[in-house]
Amino acid sequence: MSDLVLTTFDWVPDLPRGYVRDLRIRWALEEAGLAYRVESTPFRERSGEHFAHQPFGQAPWLTDGELSIFESGAILLHLGEKSEALLPTDPQARSEAIEWLFAALNSVEMASLPWSLLNFSGAGRDTAEWRLFDDFLMKHRLKHLEPVLAEREWLAGTFSVADILMADVLRLVDRFGGLADYPACREYMARATARPAFAKAYADQMTHFAAADG
Repeated sequence: MSDLVLTTFDWVPDLPRGYVRDLRIRWALEEAGLAYRVESTPFRERSGEHFAHQPFGQAPWLTDGELSIFESGAILLHLGEKSEALLPTDPQARSEAIEWLFAALNSVEMASLPWSLLNFSGAGRDTAEWRLFDDFLMKHRLKHLEPVLAEREWLAGTFSVADILMADVLRLVDRFGGLADYPACREYMARATARPAFAKAYADQMTHFAAADG
């Protein structure tokens, strides 16, 4: 039995399916060929045990033997230490992968998540809030990411955890048409999500949540 256990919600509503962050971890595990199993925690009732593993009552978390790790970026970094398929060993490439991993979380997702949540909510695009976040995301993040991705296949030279995280962040932006004017970003995202490991991770997540619909 594998020591790696990925815990995610037992069920979520239709709208966030395919975007719950356990997908990032599934994808990394599939890329690295690491053995793991998936366990569930209730979506509707968060227990004390849940909060012991994830202090904000979110998912996923990963247990590796006696270690319990929450936050997708931290989990990806932990898995990167286990496989060169996820984190290069060359010092320069490794440094680039780590900095872009954090950039995906702190620079791009920080801007894109409020924008995406407004789109999820159905808020009108003529609102001041939407225009504020749209301007922040498009002009201050995607505008500067576009030339970087125009000249690189992958952020750190070879595919890494940085690409898993950045591509997953961009997927949600693309869901609402946010990459229409950024072809390099969109092509990068498409290139990453065309990988077999992503297809497997996505299908497994969708199947996992659908199994609880009954």
